[in-house]
Amino acid sequence: MKWTPDAENAIKKVPFFVRKRVKARVEKEAQESGKTTVSLIEVKATQKKYLSSMSSEIKGFQLDACFGSSGCPNRTIDSARLLQKIEKILKKENLLKFLKQQVKGDLKFHHELRVTLADCPNACSQPQIKDIGIIGAVSPLITEEPCTLCEMCVEACKENAVKIDPKSDVPDIDYNLCLNCGQCITVCPTGTLAEGEKGFRVQLGGKLGRHPILAKEIKGIFTEEEVLSIVTEILSFYKKYSKNGERFSELFQKYGYTPSNHILKSP
Repeated sequence: MKWTPDAENAIKKVPFFVRKRVKARVEKEAQESGKTTVSLIEVKATQKKYLSSMSSEIKGFQLDACFGSSGCPNRTIDSARLLQKIEKILKKENLLKFLKQQVKGDLKFHHELRVTLADCPNACSQPQIKDIGIIGAVSPLITEEPCTLCEMCVEACKENAVKIDPKSDVPDIDYNLCLNCGQCITVCPTGTLAEGEKGFRVQLGGKLGRHPILAKEIKGIFTEEEVLSIVTEILSFYKKYSKNGERFSELFQKYGYTPSNHILKSP
C-alpha cells in the first residue's frame, strides 16, 4: 500500500519495538475503510486506538528476526526452524498469564520478554538490546588445501582478524577479534578456509530505556538444541525471580545466570 511522505515520517517516530505492529494495523484499517493510500490522518487514528487498547495487544513476549531469509548476502546460518521452536516454547510458558499475576495495573509493552534472532553478526534485529539475543555464527577452519596468498580473506575481514603469514603460507586468524561471520570462508577460492564450528552465539540482558544496558555474551557457539535449552532455563530463571513485572535485564544484573554444565562448552 502507498504511504504519503507525512505518514511515513509519522510511523518512523513510533518506537521501533512496536513499529511493525502499528504499521500493519494502519494498513489493515485503511484497507477496511476502502483507502488505497495511507495518509497522516489514518496513522493518527490508528495510533490513538492502538494506545488506548495496548493491554489487549500484549501477548507476554516479543519474538523478532532479521531479514536473512529474504536473501541477505551476509547470512551465516538459517535460523527459521530455530525461530519456530523458540516461539513454541514461549507460547507454552504462557508468559501473558504470568505477567498478569505479577504486574499491578495494566500491562505495557515494556513488560514483555524480548527475544530476537539475527542470521549474522551485523545484527539487524538488534540482539544487543534484547533480553535474549541469538546470532548466527560460523568459525573459520584452516584446512590442508594450499593457499595462493591472494589475500581475499584479508580484504573480506572487517575486524582485521585475518592476516597472511608469509613464513607459513597460510592465513593467520586472531580468534579474539573474529566475529564468526564466515565472510573469509565465502571468498576463499582454494578451500584453504572452510566452515569450522557452526551454530549460534547467545547474548543476554540487553535493554533500552532510562538506563540502557548492552547484552552480555555467553562464551561459545551453540547448537540449535543447546540454544533451546538456554532459552528454557532462562524462562525458568525469569519466572523464579521476576516480581511486579521486573525486567529480565534487571534480574540478570542482580542474580546472574550461567547455563547448566551440559550446555556449556568444554574448555
